[in-house]
Amino acid sequence: MRYPLLVFDWDGTLIDSAPTIVACIQAACRDLGLTVPDEARASHVIGLGLKDALAYAIPGLPADDYGRVVESYRRHFLARDPEIPLFPGAQAMLAGLKARGHTLSIATGKSRAGLTRALDNTGLRPLFAASRCADECASKPAPDMLCELMEELGTNAVNTLMIGDTVHDLQMAAHAGVQAVAVSHGAHPKSDLVALAPLACLEDIDELTLWLAQNA
Repeated sequence: MRYPLLVFDWDGTLIDSAPTIVACIQAACRDLGLTVPDEARASHVIGLGLKDALAYAIPGLPADDYGRVVESYRRHFLARDPEIPLFPGAQAMLAGLKARGHTLSIATGKSRAGLTRALDNTGLRPLFAASRCADECASKPAPDMLCELMEELGTNAVNTLMIGDTVHDLQMAAHAGVQAVAVSHGAHPKSDLVALAPLACLEDIDELTLWLAQNA
């Protein structure tokens, strides 16, 4: 086993939530009469912590207005959250990796409350040994999430692999000295992911499952 610790991003990597997140960001802006970001700009912020996401998605938004945007976004997202599906094959892949002996963990831009709700909705909580969220740790692309997970789980960068769908995931991995694999079915274009030279850039969960079986 080359990488005993596998760290997964959540949104856009394991669960097909990127279109919903984009739609809810845009809806929140419409609710408040703000400039509505296009799909590319709204998609880019997926995986970032709240302040960084809002600063990019809505340039010039006063910090005093963050709370109103967040409240509107959460209202829209909570209405859709229970129906957001895992990518086909994700649950079987994770179960197989755990059965093989890998330790699985999560590094996500979600809040702790959001990740707790998502794990309950999907029933995946028992598969993961640990997790880090953007409201309890420095946001991606800072290395803190990975560094804290490695420390908690008693391993190091050589034994760790990051799997994600955004440049933020790949940059975080690089900053932590961790190898990374990208999936291109999520929030960021394949060309942007490939430019950061991950070990592989895979089209879907089936390709990821095969790659991990052969290389992890």
